[in-house]
Amino acid sequence: MRRCRAIPSLWRPGRSRAGWLRGAVGLSALLVLALPLAADSAKPRALVVVVPIHGAIDDIVRDSVQRRIEEAQSRGAKTIIFELDTPGGAVTSALDICRLIKSIPGDVRTVAWVNKQAYSAGAMIAVACREIWMSPASSIGDCAPIMIAPTGPVTLGEVERAKVESPIIQEFRDSATRNGYDPLLSRAMVVTGDEVWWIEKIAEPSERRFVDPDEKARLIDDVEPESREWRLVERAVVERANGETREIKVGQPVDRKDELLTMSQYDAVIYGFARGIAQDLEDLAMKLGVPAAPVVLDKSGWEKFAIWLNSPLIRGLLLIIVLVGAYLEFQHPGMIVPGATALIALAIFLAAPYAAGLANVWTIIVLAIGIILLCVEIFVIPGFGIAGLLGIAFVLIAMLGTFVPSEPNAPPFSLPTLPATWDGLWTGLRVMTISILVSLVGIFLLVTYLPRTKIAEGVISGNPDAVALAIDTPYAHVAQVGDIGVVTGDLRPGGQARFGQEIVEVRSQGEYVAKGHRVQVIRREGIEIWVRPLSDEPRA
Repeated sequence: MRRCRAIPSLWRPGRSRAGWLRGAVGLSALLVLALPLAADSAKPRALVVVVPIHGAIDDIVRDSVQRRIEEAQSRGAKTIIFELDTPGGAVTSALDICRLIKSIPGDVRTVAWVNKQAYSAGAMIAVACREIWMSPASSIGDCAPIMIAPTGPVTLGEVERAKVESPIIQEFRDSATRNGYDPLLSRAMVVTGDEVWWIEKIAEPSERRFVDPDEKARLIDDVEPESREWRLVERAVVERANGETREIKVGQPVDRKDELLTMSQYDAVIYGFARGIAQDLEDLAMKLGVPAAPVVLDKSGWEKFAIWLNSPLIRGLLLIIVLVGAYLEFQHPGMIVPGATALIALAIFLAAPYAAGLANVWTIIVLAIGIILLCVEIFVIPGFGIAGLLGIAFVLIAMLGTFVPSEPNAPPFSLPTLPATWDGLWTGLRVMTISILVSLVGIFLLVTYLPRTKIAEGVISGNPDAVALAIDTPYAHVAQVGDIGVVTGDLRPGGQARFGQEIVEVRSQGEYVAKGHRVQVIRREGIEIWVRPLSDEPRA
């Protein structure tokens, strides 16, 4: 029979509890460190990853794109497709996204698929990719900064335009150099005032290039017709998404001085800016020649929630809750629920735009100044005056500022110059105006109908009646109207009189009444008892 070794006991009487505690903490730490590794190892590998970029671009979208790029790289992606459907957005956020795309290692293929539109900041992101593909009925371009006033677009001065255009032009120039896009076409999407012409070599029509007016004059206009080697491109052939070819008449110049370059899917392909047209993701994967089906990495639930919090409708509802809750708390101190709800709504209203990069440091400063002025008005200065009005104005300006994205190289308190910035300003004005009007209507309805509801009976006390307003008096059963008493102390005009066995504080109608005179009660007002003398003869 084999002898079995005894298994040593896990519990040893000599082992201290501190040792067991250290062991438990160490084991927990190992488990926590192992969780991310287990999660990463659980992620399936994906050779082709799609990163959709839809809607307006802000800091939330930027952080989401960064997270998804890192996830794609952790999965071993060799091709990252950025699906673009965006009207543009914050320039600073778009510049950051371009840098993220360019920082992807060279062995990873980056593709921009314009699935409907890539305007303004969206065009800048597309050019940052190594390849651009279009979808049917799509367009790309229009990235010039313009100043939009209430009366319409306003031309920027040379200094203002240079300040705003400089980082955008530099980004397009760098992307065009890196990825082989025509620099003139790239610049034409940003700068107005330039003309771009498309020419081809007569001997070899396949040799084509884009030129500015000076180059066109040197190669065509200033050369005798029989000696010309170059001519304007008149027609081009493009392949549709279904594989069919189509001949298109080319308009010259391809970009006029007073226009921003915006290319349709056909323009982008015939100009060589885009590689082709893809019907959908499967068609794009087939034309790219990738071996695996694309894996879509969409926004996370938290990112979608943060974007939802920054939507105009939700921000308007939050502002209504703040205003109505603050009114109820000030009118009925001690209710707690309206005040707490208003504070939570205000915190979300202010925190959401900071997460999206819409709020700047100056908005924090202005908001703090406004709150300080309101506190001074409420707790220090009696009444309501200039400090209160300035406080309200500063708070409203700070709230409006949380709707406006920042601009590159723009100083604080400067007027917007980019369309996306003006869109944010007008959106903020609309949201705040409508919210204030709705709050006023809501407050009126609450004041009118809330006190009548059963819910309000246990929370808000009603208006007191005459019985509730009556003040307790120690002379409830004596010195009634018509009763007669004797003055026990001179009335000057106030004093005392005895009614039966009770001494009562009384007051004459202004005349002097000496001690011992009889008086009669003529009226009572609260605790005041008014009397008149009955005779001039005093009584003991």
